[in-house]
Amino acid sequence: MAKARRRAFAAAVALLCVANGPANQDVPAPAHGGLPTAVDAGWHGARVCEVLIDNAAMRTARCTFPPGGGHERHWHPRHWGYVLSDATMRITTATGTVVRNLKAGDSWWSDGVDWHEAVNIGSTTGVYIIVEPKG
Repeated sequence: MAKARRRAFAAAVALLCVANGPANQDVPAPAHGGLPTAVDAGWHGARVCEVLIDNAAMRTARCTFPPGGGHERHWHPRHWGYVLSDATMRITTATGTVVRNLKAGDSWWSDGVDWHEAVNIGSTTGVYIIVEPKG
């Protein structure tokens, strides 16, 4: 099962890179009031994301959130995310706060986020992969 999940993940990343590679142009990011990107943001002075790949086509990072840990206010360019391990995250944006129960194997696409912040309110360490295509 884990091997099939890894194969599906690798295939999805490959498709994302082909579909959103250098032929597509990124829209310039809006001003974000000096906020860090998700990859650069941390939690109480400690980094939570580790860059895995940063090249002309994409930037990919693994972000880890232990119980009680979080991600300070930050913004995202367009990106695809994949959950490696379960987490219950409380996410706050300009429109309010929601709780999301994320399960290993969940994924999402976002056209970008002006800002949000998150805290792992669950009892397990959540781990995500974030892939930011570049144009």
